[in-house]
Amino acid sequence: MQKDDLLRLMRDPNLIPSEKQTLLSNIASQAASLNMPCYVVGGFVRDLLLGKPINDLDIIVEGDAIKLGKKLVEVYGGKLTPHFKFHTAIWHLPENFNLQPATLDLITARKETYEKPGALPTVTPATIEDDLRRRDFTINAMAIRLDGEAFGEIHDPLEGQADLKQRVIRVLHPQSFIDDPTRIFRAIRYEVRYGFSMDAMTLDLVNSEALKILHSLSGERLRHELDLFFDEDQAVEMIWRAGGLGLLHSIHPKMPEFTQEYVEFLEMDMTLDVQADRQTTGFILWFMSLSEEDVILLSNRLSFTNELTLAVWAGAQLKRGLPHLIDLKPSEWVYTLEKLPLLSIYAVYLVSGENALLSYISIWRHVKPHTTGNDLKELGLPAGPRFGEILLRLRSAWLDGEVSNESQEKELLTKLL
Repeated sequence: MQKDDLLRLMRDPNLIPSEKQTLLSNIASQAASLNMPCYVVGGFVRDLLLGKPINDLDIIVEGDAIKLGKKLVEVYGGKLTPHFKFHTAIWHLPENFNLQPATLDLITARKETYEKPGALPTVTPATIEDDLRRRDFTINAMAIRLDGEAFGEIHDPLEGQADLKQRVIRVLHPQSFIDDPTRIFRAIRYEVRYGFSMDAMTLDLVNSEALKILHSLSGERLRHELDLFFDEDQAVEMIWRAGGLGLLHSIHPKMPEFTQEYVEFLEMDMTLDVQADRQTTGFILWFMSLSEEDVILLSNRLSFTNELTLAVWAGAQLKRGLPHLIDLKPSEWVYTLEKLPLLSIYAVYLVSGENALLSYISIWRHVKPHTTGNDLKELGLPAGPRFGEILLRLRSAWLDGEVSNESQEKELLTKLL
């Protein structure tokens, strides 16, 4: 791409909002004052060249990113969290910048070495070209200069622009997936998100050796990659692609495919008062047909939080036990469901279409008797288990249509006393 064309993209407010353009200009100015060449790299350049709006800013300097961060805080405010081991810093932007996300990563151009496959890298400062050559794919190995007269110059030593045009995802070296097998997940995200394809060599590298290294990764790292799938609009297509390449089986032999019929259920009905996120909803749906033993097995393998484990387990248990609940009264449904996570109940409703579950979510769980514990005290009832029994009985009467107004509730209360 010609420099003039690239500059037009850099100044397009539909791609880069004016507030972010100002931020980039400010960073470039302070980097120049410290005599540090400054670049945007990676996904910023890729998406800019594809004409897509920019979300994240990846800033790299040839120099000391922590020193640049301190200068930015001195001039503009905010605060800095340095990471000396990796020569990086997080700039927590001043509130008056009014930008989201409210933090920015500042990175020193670096080389990386891996002590063993799948390990986190050891980093040393280097040039921008060294930094680009350590990256995952050619389409992420481009940089645009920000500072001084060189503003708008593109660095593309590995022909990422050509691969963008050909819609190809290509690794930079044969050890790429051995060094970091999570790059396979990233390649899948790009394939599905952009409609690209891995080239033949890259696809051949998704082999038994790479999958063996992937199998050795921690559950936390693997779950993070699956979480990133669920952040995408075409999450399930990514899961299917991962299954087709053997990734799911490498994580654990019990990992299932995502059921085709459940794809549409990832999007929540926002009119219902059910707190949800795509990750939790996704895992509930994904593991819903598994046995209790397998749910616990996979929850441990993927280092689920206690809350996520409970939500997934509850969804699977409820779906399996649903046939035994069909003829229950509303009060019995309520007492069966009220200790389960609401999102688990909602997910099973989506899959089963059982109207009692929807009634519980939207109506039954909110039903309470007018009588309270204080009312029972005022009536002279001594404190004790009887309080709960009476209130439970009154609530059941409302739920099951035995009473329909406050007068009828008082009549029933009199009988109970």
